[in-house]
Amino acid sequence: MRFKVEQRFQAPVDDVEAAFLDPDLLARLDGLPSLGRPELLDQSELGDTVRQRVRYRFTGRLSPAVTAVVDPARLTWVQESVLDRRTHRADIEIVPDHYPDRLRCSGTISLRDLNGGGCLRVTAGELVVRFPVVGARVEWAIVSGLQQHAAAEVAIVEPWLAERDPR
Repeated sequence: MRFKVEQRFQAPVDDVEAAFLDPDLLARLDGLPSLGRPELLDQSELGDTVRQRVRYRFTGRLSPAVTAVVDPARLTWVQESVLDRRTHRADIEIVPDHYPDRLRCSGTISLRDLNGGGCLRVTAGELVVRFPVVGARVEWAIVSGLQQHAAAEVAIVEPWLAERDPR
C-alpha cells in the first residue's frame, strides 16, 4: 500500500527539520495516540548528512482478528533515516524488531517552504504487510494510525517550536 501523510507547520523548514532531530522533542512526543515514547537509539552527523535510529512501540488497540496472529507486545520497530540537510529530504526504512518477514516499509520525508510562510512536511512511502487474511486490514490500520499520529504530532511540535523561537 502506497501512502502519503502531510503536515503543515508555521515555522521555517530549517527549524522544523532541527526539531525532529532534537532528543528533547522526541521525549515530548510521549503519549501520542497509539505509540509509546520514542527512544533515540543513535544519531550521527557527517557534513550535511544526519543518520538517526529511533525505536517506536505500538500501544493502540487492535481487532481480535489481528491479535489472533500478532502479539501486540511485539509490535516494536526502528525507524532508520538518512537526512540530507541540503535537500531537506530523508530516506527512511522501518525495521521491525519482531515479525521481520511480515512487514516492510520504506519511503521519504521531505520538507519544503510554503508561500506565505511555514513549511510542508511530507512522508510518503510503501507499506507491505504479509499476514494471510488480515494483511490488508493491518496495512489500512497502520496508515490510518500514521495520519492520526501526524495530526497529533503537529499539535505538540508547533508549541514546542514557539517556546524556542527567540523572536
